[in-house]
Amino acid sequence: MRKWTGLTGILLSILLLAGLCAAETGHYVNGVEGIKAATLPPPGNYYRMYATFYNADTLTDADGNEIDIGFDAFVFANVHRFIWISDIELLGGSYGADFFIPLLYSEVEIGAFGIEEDEFGLGDLIIEPLIISWHGRRYDAATALAFYLPTGDYNETNPASPGKGFWTVMGTLGGTYYLDHRKKWSASILARYETHFEEDTDITPGDDFHFEWGVGRTIASDWIWDVGVAGYCQWQVTDDDGPGASDDNDRVYAVGPHISAMIPSLKMGISLMNKWEFEARDRTEGSVTTLTISRMF
Repeated sequence: MRKWTGLTGILLSILLLAGLCAAETGHYVNGVEGIKAATLPPPGNYYRMYATFYNADTLTDADGNEIDIGFDAFVFANVHRFIWISDIELLGGSYGADFFIPLLYSEVEIGAFGIEEDEFGLGDLIIEPLIISWHGRRYDAATALAFYLPTGDYNETNPASPGKGFWTVMGTLGGTYYLDHRKKWSASILARYETHFEEDTDITPGDDFHFEWGVGRTIASDWIWDVGVAGYCQWQVTDDDGPGASDDNDRVYAVGPHISAMIPSLKMGISLMNKWEFEARDRTEGSVTTLTISRMF
């Protein structure tokens, strides 16, 4: 691994932590957005609950080769998001803001060393004070600025800590394009860029670039269904900083099915997606399943 040597380094660098990724990666959770990822709702107050399950039995080195140490990990993230989209116009779009409260449970097993760890707790809180969304005849677009606060419990000797121990600033920009005038077919990309700042850790992860994409078909009835394929790509684009850091940067790709339904009579939406990772380097490789429930108030 790129940051430490010896058993302690292996343990600290392999656990998934608050972002459903290896401890040396950033905060953002890949795999929670898909079809129409860059489409935000009209003005109003919204609650969204994410239930995300990450399973991985593969840990890879910088060349993408599996490290054979009997690795197995499971992370469950239950994230509560509160969204406000206002009638205030900013740069021609609707201004909004939101915040997230993440609860995390993680397990890790390393058979080669007889290690089994698990932990549950509050993760790092997320505040997104700036959201701007636009809606056109054939497109939707959004941009945002978010801050991850190191509020979760972090202990460098406990690889299952729910907090990461550092700050992150994340910018977001994306769009959804409708391939026909009736908006039955859509294609979307939502890009995010993370910059991390040292707090309780000796190593500060390098910057991360992500984008999530989705292609879907809308089927309208009493419920409004979206069915299609979604995925994500993530690259670390700058080197880690700190004692023992090297220039081995992680990456991963994923793809899988996505289905969602909007229930107008209940002002509620339900979404389910599963994505399988591949071509991982210097990190874990597994699968992500996300159930999302949204409600307008």
